[in-house]
Amino acid sequence: MRLFHVSEDPNVEIFHPRLPRRAELNPNVGLVWSLTEPALLNWLFPRECPRVGYRVCENMTVEDEARFFASGARHVVAIEHAWHERQQNAVLHVYEFDPKNFYHDKTAGFPVSQHSETPIGMVTYMDLYGELFKRGAEVRLVDNLWPLRDAVFNSSLTAWSFCKMANAKPRV
Repeated sequence: MRLFHVSEDPNVEIFHPRLPRRAELNPNVGLVWSLTEPALLNWLFPRECPRVGYRVCENMTVEDEARFFASGARHVVAIEHAWHERQQNAVLHVYEFDPKNFYHDKTAGFPVSQHSETPIGMVTYMDLYGELFKRGAEVRLVDNLWPLRDAVFNSSLTAWSFCKMANAKPRV
């Protein structure tokens, strides 16, 4: 399994565990967070960009498949129109980790390590839309993310990600 971390910083030599901000995680245990390759598509965006990402999953209903994947895409990420230019101009650095110290934390929802981690490689992406398209993602630009977020949350989809929604436009 390949594990990654996406950053706007091109000079990270070592990732040190950080105490989590999420209330459901132990506030005394520092973690280095990572992403699997399928989840990487949800993170090829500027850090603060609000987004709704979801992908085909085994247990979704036929109705939800038709509703959310009518284009034939197997992974969809939506951002608001206001973030298009920042997405178009962003440069991201994708660091790869040796997975030996990582374990999947069900509460965190990601592979994490409690050890300082030195990346085994790094790739810089300057065309984020191109990377997303090359990897088979459909990118949707919407005026407001909340209706889509609520529809996905209340559907049979289980492979979804709602990132930085505090930065989204207010609910309509």
